[in-house]
Amino acid sequence: MLKVKDIASAIESFAPKSLQESYDNAGLQVGDPEMVVSAALLCLDVTEDVLREALERRCNLIVSHHPLLFKGLKEVTGKTAAERIVITAIKENIAIYSAHTNLDSAWEGVSHEIAHVLNVHDIRVLEPRDGEHSVGLGVIGEIQPTPKIEFLRKLKEAFKVKSLRYSSQSPQLVVRKVAVCGGAGASLISEAVSAGADIIITGDVKYHDFTTYGLDIIIADIGHYESELCTKKIFSKIIRGKFPEFVTYFAENETNPINYM
Repeated sequence: MLKVKDIASAIESFAPKSLQESYDNAGLQVGDPEMVVSAALLCLDVTEDVLREALERRCNLIVSHHPLLFKGLKEVTGKTAAERIVITAIKENIAIYSAHTNLDSAWEGVSHEIAHVLNVHDIRVLEPRDGEHSVGLGVIGEIQPTPKIEFLRKLKEAFKVKSLRYSSQSPQLVVRKVAVCGGAGASLISEAVSAGADIIITGDVKYHDFTTYGLDIIIADIGHYESELCTKKIFSKIIRGKFPEFVTYFAENETNPINYM
């Protein structure tokens, strides 16, 4: 019988916790590592709707990309959504596990998955970690030369982006070299410029990022949520690859916390 610690071990073999950033809180958020697990619900964010879905599907493990708990709780009274989730998860014996920036930095992690969707080849890590060229944030690689507007349209369609933000003043007309960073990757724009990328694809880009780097590179902001929905697919590959008979579901009741008009 599989236990929580077995699923955690499989994920951490792929994305070791040592790869997480200093501010992060990856790992088991709620629950007993020795608890036997029957099925897992895979999601980007642990919300009250996702927790209800886990109950309905009889999943006693939730695996998320974004940690439910970034900082320690000073009280658990049910005043906040996070507190209510913790209370209900404990009452219902549901474990919650998260792999965040360690999944971002792992080889074949979040940025790689985005790059594969876009048919990027000859992939390498954009910002290697501690001299290890196989791990780190972001990736960069090559594509068949594609006119800028055509590439942007394909990008919008591939990630179901309702409103694509991109730098209007970038002089590049053709995209050949692509840099990618899932989530909030604006800090890697200068790395992408130095690496000779024609475009960087990420989320949470600020106005001044566009004004600072827009003449050097095409900046495409597809949204934080949109860029990381692929984490469910990654979790599924890891868990089903190790435990083929174990049941996993993609959460259907999570929604983008940002809406568009």
